[in-house]
Amino acid sequence: MATIPSKPSSPFLLALLFILINTVATITQTEAQLSLNLYAKTCPNALNTIRTSIRSSLAVDTRMAAGLIRLHFHDCFVHGCDASILLDQTPTIRTEKTAGGNNMSITGFEAIDAAKARVEKICPGVVSCADIVAVAARDASAYVGGPTWNVKLGRRDSTSAYPDVAVTDLPSHNDDVETLIKRFKGKGLNVREMVALSGAHTLGDAQCSSFRDRIYSDGANIDGAYAGVLRRRCPLVGGDNVTAPFDPVTPDHFDNNYFRDLMRRRGLLASDQVLYSGGGVTDGIVREYGKLAGRFRDDFAAAMVKMGEIQPLTGSAGQIRRICGAVN
Repeated sequence: MATIPSKPSSPFLLALLFILINTVATITQTEAQLSLNLYAKTCPNALNTIRTSIRSSLAVDTRMAAGLIRLHFHDCFVHGCDASILLDQTPTIRTEKTAGGNNMSITGFEAIDAAKARVEKICPGVVSCADIVAVAARDASAYVGGPTWNVKLGRRDSTSAYPDVAVTDLPSHNDDVETLIKRFKGKGLNVREMVALSGAHTLGDAQCSSFRDRIYSDGANIDGAYAGVLRRRCPLVGGDNVTAPFDPVTPDHFDNNYFRDLMRRRGLLASDQVLYSGGGVTDGIVREYGKLAGRFRDDFAAAMVKMGEIQPLTGSAGQIRRICGAVN
């Protein structure tokens, strides 16, 4: 039988094959660099040590649970999950701590520092601050009755901070729903994940300066009795740092009351209430979470996993900081 000579491969097909091979290799490398068992040999007690330390901090102040979850969110939304938010101001570093939505509203730094100090005692230079922030958010959620989830490890710490990115990329208390969707989409998060992550506002509080406009000029979209209660806490002039809880009934317990409040027009921030406006794209998700607490918990956990893997520094990028507030 005669052999039919094979056709020469076209340059286009060869180029396409090359791209596919490199894409698969890149994805495989990234997945390999974030691992559930990264510290199994190098620091086997790391996760237990972090958990014990975080629980000790929360036993002193349960409200810090909201701060630790928020800290992880604000880290990942600014240049990826790299602990850049922990860096203090120096002559060569402009801190993110005082930028935009972070100023006077981010807490939990002491809890992260305490956990890092304990881990450094047993495994010096092994566990990154970025991983501690991610694990602390998970442990904080579980402590106040929220879901838990598996955290992939292997993030490394940034040697720079990005205050300008904090100003442009972090959601604002006055964002409309279209702006929120755009911000989350820019981080690879879809509409359902955005609503689920917003449910973190089942915990914690906000400053008067961030909801004053809503309670004094947003009468059509806020429950009158609720606005009246808030006005007694937040004067029209002054008192910027006075706070009010997102969920006035169970502010330190993870549940789905946040979504039920939205359906009653009792969202604290304008950016909360826009998730339920009576006909908006996110209304159905809010109703679903308000009725099905288990669905919210599951979706929140899954969204936290996805958020925690936004643009991590891995491999030889960045460093493992010895102290979370300063580069080595």
